[in-house]
Amino acid sequence: MSPDKKSGSPNQARQSPGLSPFAEAPEVTALAPLHVVAIGGGTGLSTLLRGLRRHVSVPGQPAGSDALIADLAAVVTVTDDGGSSGRLRKDFNMLPPGDLRNCMVALSEEEDLLSKLFAHRFRAGDALEGHNFGNLFVAALTELTGDFAHAVQLASKILATRGRIYPVTTANATLVARMTDGSLVRGETSITASKQVIAELMLDPPDAAATPETLDAIKRADLISVGPGSLYTSLVTNLLVKGIPEALAAARGTRVFICNLMSQANESLGLTASQHIERIYEHTGAPIFDYAIVNTGRFSDETLARYAAEHAQPIEADLERIEQLGVRCIAGDFASEDSVVRHNANRVTGALLTLGRAAAFRRT
Repeated sequence: MSPDKKSGSPNQARQSPGLSPFAEAPEVTALAPLHVVAIGGGTGLSTLLRGLRRHVSVPGQPAGSDALIADLAAVVTVTDDGGSSGRLRKDFNMLPPGDLRNCMVALSEEEDLLSKLFAHRFRAGDALEGHNFGNLFVAALTELTGDFAHAVQLASKILATRGRIYPVTTANATLVARMTDGSLVRGETSITASKQVIAELMLDPPDAAATPETLDAIKRADLISVGPGSLYTSLVTNLLVKGIPEALAAARGTRVFICNLMSQANESLGLTASQHIERIYEHTGAPIFDYAIVNTGRFSDETLARYAAEHAQPIEADLERIEQLGVRCIAGDFASEDSVVRHNANRVTGALLTLGRAAAFRRT
């Protein structure tokens, strides 16, 4: 299936994030709120969710001008085997809760005491040091209910999250990477620590199936985002799950890749923006994107020097090559500089919602 299955042409690419691709259609403001799915993991997904959260309609409250999202579902990777999540995975034979917990906090009211409690990490105690309270809470709920996915939903309800959070699979799957030297490395932590370059990522077992709720959310979605996040261990790991590539290829919603800002050791050093998409397509076996949001903003010399010391650099925005893949580009300044470089959640959210509502207008 061609990624250009929606109406429009690749010649519409390179729009400024501040410009609407449907500026000639003012009645678009009357469209119904969108069903949105955000796929990923790590800090990238939680950063994006903070931007999307304020646009989600709240049941029982009048829809305001910001209520552009009727339903938000976060689909989260569950292959982490390090830190607090890794310890709980080993001790309780459960799925790692860390990325899901980060999403819960991102979708809750940030000033709320409960969300701060869920984000708290213990700094002392032989057994508790390094553990996160939210991870322990999910572990307790998993023991009580016997169902990890249900435990995540209960924890989300307690936090009153503006959106639903799904593990991409409930299978206890392990990441396996084939490196460019032919060696196999097992486990996310070992893969990340390896000095070799990833050539191919696999899941063990390879038939780990997607949760039904995830597949249903993708089917109903008006807008689907993948990224930002570590190319292999946050993004590709989700796309290896049985049923996910097929669901994305068949989705009626607008499918958007959010490209990372900086390269990452072992995962994306030397890769351009288009090569990120190519690596993803190599694993999905089919094109799954209609648009790509790509940063073209410049970074300060101080930031560049700091990242260069870690052998990282801004990802090259090779827009023409992306368009040759049949993916339309939305290019602009999507970054925020601080102690670390992050996506500006509000700018990315604005671009995403513009794309989603433009596609919804064309379908009316």
